[in-house]
Amino acid sequence: MKNYKSDMIRNVGLVGHSGSGKTSLAEAMLYNSGATDRLGKIDDGNTVCDYDPEEIKRKISISTSLAPCEWKNIKINVLDTPGYFDFVGEVKSTLRVVENAVIVTCAVSGVEVGTEQVFKYAKDAGLPCIFFINKMDRENANFNKVLDQIRELFGSKAVPFQLPIGSEANFKGVVDVVAQKAYTFDGKSVKECPIPDELKDEMENYRSMIMEVVAETDDELLMKYLEGEELTQDEIQKGLSVGVRKGDIYPILCGSSLTNKGITLLMDTIVNYAASPEDRPDEIATKPGSNEEITLKCSASEPFSALVFKTLADPYVGKLTMFKVFSGSLKSDTQVYNVTQDQTEKFGQVYVLKGKKQENVTEVYAGDIAAVAKLQNTSTNDTLATKDNPVLLKPIEFPKPVLTLAAVPKSSGDEDKISSGLTRLMEEDKTFEVTKNNETGQLLVSGMGEIHLEVLSAKLSNKFGSEMVLSTPAVPYRETIRGTTKVEGKHKKQSGGRGQYGHVWLEIQPVEIEKEFEFEDKIFGGVVPKQYVPAVEKGIREALKEGVLAGYPMVGVKAILYDGSYHPVDSSEMAFKIAGSMAFKKGATQAKPVLLEPIMDVTVVVPDNYMGDIIGDLNKRRGRVLGMEPKDGMQHIKAQVPMAEMFRYATDLRSMTQGRGSFSSSFSHYEEVPAMIAEKIIAEAQANKE
Repeated sequence: MKNYKSDMIRNVGLVGHSGSGKTSLAEAMLYNSGATDRLGKIDDGNTVCDYDPEEIKRKISISTSLAPCEWKNIKINVLDTPGYFDFVGEVKSTLRVVENAVIVTCAVSGVEVGTEQVFKYAKDAGLPCIFFINKMDRENANFNKVLDQIRELFGSKAVPFQLPIGSEANFKGVVDVVAQKAYTFDGKSVKECPIPDELKDEMENYRSMIMEVVAETDDELLMKYLEGEELTQDEIQKGLSVGVRKGDIYPILCGSSLTNKGITLLMDTIVNYAASPEDRPDEIATKPGSNEEITLKCSASEPFSALVFKTLADPYVGKLTMFKVFSGSLKSDTQVYNVTQDQTEKFGQVYVLKGKKQENVTEVYAGDIAAVAKLQNTSTNDTLATKDNPVLLKPIEFPKPVLTLAAVPKSSGDEDKISSGLTRLMEEDKTFEVTKNNETGQLLVSGMGEIHLEVLSAKLSNKFGSEMVLSTPAVPYRETIRGTTKVEGKHKKQSGGRGQYGHVWLEIQPVEIEKEFEFEDKIFGGVVPKQYVPAVEKGIREALKEGVLAGYPMVGVKAILYDGSYHPVDSSEMAFKIAGSMAFKKGATQAKPVLLEPIMDVTVVVPDNYMGDIIGDLNKRRGRVLGMEPKDGMQHIKAQVPMAEMFRYATDLRSMTQGRGSFSSSFSHYEEVPAMIAEKIIAEAQANKE
C-alpha cells in the first residue's frame, strides 16, 4: 500500500449495537475497493476483521480490527469495533483515533441501546457522525420507522441523504436526495435509473429538510434561503461538506452490507463528506512534567507524535503495537522516544494491518494508523515522540471493570503459567485487571462482564496453553467482639530438663473496628517481666489472624495485660507468646463474637423509568438507598450494599435496564452480618475446615 498524506486519509470507526452488521460492512468495503477478492461471511468464519478463534466461534467481534482500503484515490482506514457491551473499551480506544463515526443501525431492530451509547461516545469525542441503516433487504425492514427513531433521539441534524427503492426482498436501489438521482444495484456495479414517481414527493420533502440544515451552516446561505431563493447544487454540496465535517449534519444512508447493496455509495459519501485528519481541530498535548499545553498540527512537517491505542499479544509474533500518528511522520527502522515511560524504543519494520495481515510501508504520515512489532517498553495509552520535542497526548479514558471473579488453575501447578498469560492479556486489554487478594489468597480477574471474562479465559487457553476456572470470589469477612471479659492463659509444660512456663491475665474489650487492635500493658510490680510483654502481644496478634467463629481475621479488639506470673528458670518468650494466644482465643469466645461483612458505596446511573426496579432490587440485596440525584438526564442512585450481594450486579443491572444502566462501587466500611446469614457462613466455614 502506498503512503498517503493527511488530506487523502479518512479514518472511520464502524460503531453500533451488536449484530447491526459492522463487520459485514467492513468486508463489503474491502471487497468493493479491491482490497480483497471475495466477500467474506461471518457465518463462514472467513471475514478479514473477525479472525480471532473466539470471534469465529461466537460469531461476534471481540476486538477492534483495522481494514484499510483505497477508494477514488483516498485511503479509508476502516476500524471495525465490537458492538457487545463487554468490549466497550475497544470502542472508546477507536473513537480516540478516528475523525468520523459511521453508526450502523439495523433496518429491522431500529435504534437499540447500543446505538444510543455509541452516539453518546462519538459526541463526547466531538466526532462527525454518518448513520447507515443496514439490512434493508431483510424481512420486516422499515426505513421510515428507523429514520423517525434516529431523528427523534438524535435531533434534526440527522437528515436522509438517500431514500430506499423497494424494501425487504424487493430492495433494489436508492434515491440520492442531494443529487436528485436514482440508482439500482447489480452486484458491485451501480446503475443510474429514473426516480420512481411514488418517491418524488418524499424526495422533495427531504430535500427541503437538507436545504434548511445547509442554510444554517453559513450566514450568507441562510439569508438567501430565508429570502426564498433556491440554493445552487454547488452551494448545497459545499454546505453539506462543511456541516458534516463540523458535526452539524448527520447524513442518513441505507443499504445491505451482506448483499453489498449501497455500500459503494456509502464509500462515496465518506470520501466526499467525511473529515480528513486535517479537517479536525488541532490536537492539544501537554509538556511532560507540567500542565503547559502544546498545539499539534496534523502535518508531516511538524515534529513526530503518536498515541498507542491498541496492543495485541501474540505468543508467536510477540507484541504488536498499533498507533495513530498525530503529527509529523515516521519511517521504518528508526529510534522513537516513549514519553510516557521515558524510554527509547527501536522501531523495526512499520506495518499497515489489514485484519491479521501485515503490509510493509516505508513511512507513515500524520493522520495515518500503523503498527510495529516487538516493542519492549511500550503499551496502550503511551505517547511516542522525539527526544527533542517530547509531548504527552491525551490518553484514552477506559471504563473501570465492573465484574470480578476468582480464577483457579484447571491443573495444579499452573499458577505461574496462568499469571504470566493473564499479565500479557492485561497489556492487550485496558479494561481487564488481575489482582491477588492477600487475605483470601485468591487470584481475582476483573472485566466488563461475564462474556468478557469468558473470552479472556478462552484466549488464555488458545494463546498461552493454560486453562482457568472462574468462580464467585470469597468475601473477606471479619470477626469482632461485642462484650468484655477477663480471662486467664497459662502455658505450663514439664518434660525432663528445662520446662516452659507462661501465665497471663487479659481483659478483652471491643474498640472501634477501624482501630483493628490495641494492646495495653498494665503490669505492676514485675509479675510479668518487661522482656516478656512484647511476646504476649505477639501471641495475641497471631491469634487475631484466625477468629473464633469462622476463622476470619479479628478487628476492633483491645487486649489489656493486667496480671500473670512467671518462673525464674522455665519462663521464656515462647511460653508467654503461647499463653497470650491461649488467653485471647478463650476470651474472644466469651466476649460475644460476631461476624462482620464489607459494605460497598454504590452509585447506580439509570434513566428515570428504571428507578423503581433498581431501588426494589437494591433493597432485595440488603442495600440501603441513601439518596437520588438527577444529572445529565439520568438518575444517580447512591446506596450502601453488602459486597456479598454485588458480585454479579453488572450482569443483573444490564438485563434490568437493557444495557442503559451503569454503576461504580468502592469499599465503605464493615458491618455486622444479620444473624441468620451469619449462621450459614459460619456453618459453611466449619464444613470447609473439616
